Amino acid sequence: MADTFNKKQREKKKQKKKREKSEKREQKKLSARKPPEFMYVGVDGNLTPHAPDPSLRKQVSLEDIDVSVPPSEKSAESSFEKAGFVKFLNYEKGYGFIIGDEGDESYFVHVDNLQGPIRDGDQVVFEAGRGPKGPVAEKVKLRA
Repeated sequence: MADTFNKKQREKKKQKKKREKSEKREQKKLSARKPPEFMYVGVDGNLTPHAPDPSLRKQVSLEDIDVSVPPSEKSAESSFEKAGFVKFLNYEKGYGFIIGDEGDESYFVHVDNLQGPIRDGDQVVFEAGRGPKGPVAEKVKLRA
C-alpha cells in the first residue's frame, strides 16, 4: 500500500513539474522579443540591427587599399645574436656549452649547430634560442 502511495506522489510531482515547465515556455514565448536575424556594420564599425545612413558612407578607391606586408628594416646584426666563449665542447659526445659575454648564462650547443671547427676556450658568436631544457646556441661560428 505504501509503495502505490509513493508512486502516486512521485507521478503527481512529475506532472506538476511538466506543467510548470510548459507554462514557463509559453510565458517566455509571449514576453521575449526575438533577436534580430540580420545585423549591419555601422559607420563606426560596430554591429547594429538598423541599416546605416547611406549619406555617412565614405568612398574608398582601390588604390587606397594596401594589402601587402609593410617592409621591415633588416639590421646587419640579429637581435638574437650573442657573443661568448666555449666553456666545454666534446665532438665525440656531440655537444658542449658556451658562456655568454653579457652574463653567466650557459648555452647548450650541439655539434650540428657549429659552422666550422671550434675548440674549448674559443671566442664565438651565435644565435640564442630556447630549447626544451633551456637556452640553446645555434649557428655558432668563430668571432672575427
